[in-house]
Amino acid sequence: MTDDDRVFKALADPTRRFLLDLLFERDGRTLTELESQVEMTRIGVMKHLRVLEDAGLVVTRRRGREKLHFLNSVPIRLIHDRWIDKYTERRASALADLKRELEETG
Repeated sequence: MTDDDRVFKALADPTRRFLLDLLFERDGRTLTELESQVEMTRIGVMKHLRVLEDAGLVVTRRRGREKLHFLNSVPIRLIHDRWIDKYTERRASALADLKRELEETG
């Protein structure tokens, strides 16, 4: 499985996207904090976090007995650059050309 495949798999699940949104709002949350925001068992949240970690979307750091979870947006940016940006560039360029032409004739 490639890195892109892991990221797409991680992002395919709405619960995992919600967990990423929570970390975007405030980084450095504990499992207990994240668990309190979803209707799911602690084990379920841990499984989702593991998938996110495997994809590189979440990194952890220990603080005493706590494990803090942080968002790593780099893999999402790489997906954007590789899979989204290239498909929108042509359209954006065409719209910019159209705008320029309309301004010149108007």
